[in-house]
Amino acid sequence: MAALARVGNAGPVTTPQNLDERFRDAVSALPVPDDRRSPGDAVRAGALLTGERAVELFDAQLASRHLDLAARWLRSFNEGFYTIGSSGHEGNAAVAAALLPTDPALLHYRSAAFFAARAKSISDAARDVLRGVVASAREPIAGGRHKVFGSADLHVIPTTSTVASHLPRAVGLAWSLARPRAGQRRWPADAIAVASFGDASANHAAATAALNAAGWFEHSDVRLPLLLICEDNGLGISVPSPDGWLAAMLSTRPGIRYTSADGCDLAATYDTAVEAAGFVRRERRPAVLHLSMVRLMGHAGADAEMGYRSTEEINRDLERDPLVATARLLIGAGLLGPEEVIARYDEIGWQVRKVAEEVLGEPKLAGVAEVVAPLAPRRPLRVAHEITEAATRAAAPGAAARLRAFDGKLPEQSGPLTLAQTINATLTDAMLTNPGMLIFGEDVARKGGVYGVTKRLQERFTADRVFDTLLDETTILGLALGAGVDGLLPVPEIQYLAYLHNAEDQLRGEAATMSFFSSGAYKNPMVLRLPGLAYQQAFGGHFHNDNSVAALRDIPGLVLAVPARPADAAPMLRTCLASAAADGSVCVFLEPIALYHTRDLYEQGDNEWLSPYGAPGTWSGDHAAIGRARTYPIGNAADLTIVTFGNGLRMSLRVAARLAEEGYGSRVVDLRWLSPLPAADLVREAAATGRVLIVDETRRSGGVGEGILAALVDGGFVGSARRIASADSLIPLGPAAQDVLVGEDAITQGAHALLAR
Repeated sequence: MAALARVGNAGPVTTPQNLDERFRDAVSALPVPDDRRSPGDAVRAGALLTGERAVELFDAQLASRHLDLAARWLRSFNEGFYTIGSSGHEGNAAVAAALLPTDPALLHYRSAAFFAARAKSISDAARDVLRGVVASAREPIAGGRHKVFGSADLHVIPTTSTVASHLPRAVGLAWSLARPRAGQRRWPADAIAVASFGDASANHAAATAALNAAGWFEHSDVRLPLLLICEDNGLGISVPSPDGWLAAMLSTRPGIRYTSADGCDLAATYDTAVEAAGFVRRERRPAVLHLSMVRLMGHAGADAEMGYRSTEEINRDLERDPLVATARLLIGAGLLGPEEVIARYDEIGWQVRKVAEEVLGEPKLAGVAEVVAPLAPRRPLRVAHEITEAATRAAAPGAAARLRAFDGKLPEQSGPLTLAQTINATLTDAMLTNPGMLIFGEDVARKGGVYGVTKRLQERFTADRVFDTLLDETTILGLALGAGVDGLLPVPEIQYLAYLHNAEDQLRGEAATMSFFSSGAYKNPMVLRLPGLAYQQAFGGHFHNDNSVAALRDIPGLVLAVPARPADAAPMLRTCLASAAADGSVCVFLEPIALYHTRDLYEQGDNEWLSPYGAPGTWSGDHAAIGRARTYPIGNAADLTIVTFGNGLRMSLRVAARLAEEGYGSRVVDLRWLSPLPAADLVREAAATGRVLIVDETRRSGGVGEGILAALVDGGFVGSARRIASADSLIPLGPAAQDVLVGEDAITQGAHALLAR
């Protein structure tokens, strides 16, 4: 019986062939008992798992193993593109059986047996998985964009799960499932959120944030029907988890019920999973199920275990092979004989191999358009319709409620408003017209935000819809992701732009990928309010004055809006909310803090930065489409085009007014949208003068100005261009901040240099 192959003197390595041979040899050697249990009886004394169900789950386990073997076979001739397998983790089939098929699940990448157990048939599961392995465009969830476990029909939410970044979303989903809901739900009222993850990723910041948040909610008496499953094989690629660490860490988490089982023992796993899932469903409280497993055949196809594991270590894992363990259980119960087990193994192997051969010839994604189609659908007509519908709801049917919300004085009757006041009024109107909208974050509720932008919103809409969270940005975005995929419209706030960097992977790796990896079957609509940028007076330092947006502009599909003036803030925010509702867009609404309470433009007391608020009847006509700029002609507007955004708009308008006094006309272009950039508007306005001054308050390296220059080049602009940008520096405290930021003097000098050409 050859369990291991040797490669020279380097040490042992498990191979598909050896694993296959070992299974056959081990099963053939198992003794056959004299008595037989009935399929309806417990598979062994004291177990909850019946023999009939055990046989069904064994088929799912066998399918999982053969999917790994097929993936490596496909890879051997360069037709398979994913070989991270589930061998050794097949016990998670029992977890699937312990749940309801309508419980939404976010799966670890070694949860193939779970997926197979939940699927309608072994061949269906095999086809779905292998289409992902070969990157077939017919793969039903990701469409060949990645190999994920996902299915809208099976309520499996796709996730890449490599660093447990899906766990904050799982917390948010559980939180959303527990909320009272009027109207139709995506999942039943008794559903629980399920997420599996590996032992190494349990140490990742996203996992620790999720565990902490689950305990925090429980301590705060907030129900959280969440079951987390740690599939612990003791290895993070080549790095072993310290003995006992996972049990010590997971079992001492406050507020989270801990249970554990031998994940290689199907009956023990099933019994423990039934108990854990029952507790979560009955009590609506969080629990973690810690399963001890093994990893067979290495981390992935190219991984050479012999480089970091001893013969003894690999043999020890092989002795715990869950397929052999389940075969021993079934044969010992007299449910199957050794020959029947091997015949079953071969039959399912034949089915899987047949499917693998069939998917080989299926078409792959062809061309950029097909690849990016589900990434960020843009349906401007639907967005405009959504705004019109909101205006209709606010005007006639909702007029009385609107008057009450604004304490008897509507914002359109209050005179011109500041940026902060406009955002507050727009959020109020949106909450009135969309009952599924939620506002939450650090200090947004009782305090009304650091700058008063969300003042009185909790009073108007109760703590169920406007609430403070724990001070953890990862959890805030995780709540938004979970609520969004459950059909709500979350509007979270991260208190400062710099704080987003603690959690930006929740946007990059989770929010932006959901529609992409599910072909639009799942979406996570969100409008993230993000106070930021620089130029605050008497309150500085790089955490509160952050002028870097490169991490946001680098996320495919994300909408990045920067309202500078109150006149733009309301229509832009309505567009973001409508786009999230209609298209599932992930929008970031970056609010320039220094302009929140600005009133004047040219001189003190002129109130030129204020703007009247539009009544509902004006909303449809005052529509700010995504990716469209606004131009301010100053003077004859033929000499110079100034392209800018945010704080740069106010400075540029002031400089343009002074240039007009000198006889030069300017076109000041407020980009408004930094992603996608309004490239067509930009090129048109640049061509109108032939001279472009880019005023970019972000950093010179990696700043928005680089994207503007690239857009001009791509658009065929052949005139002169000059860039004014902030220094490549963090922003210091106090007056020194002015030394690294763009100022009006620099803008004036840049304009004169261009005009002199």
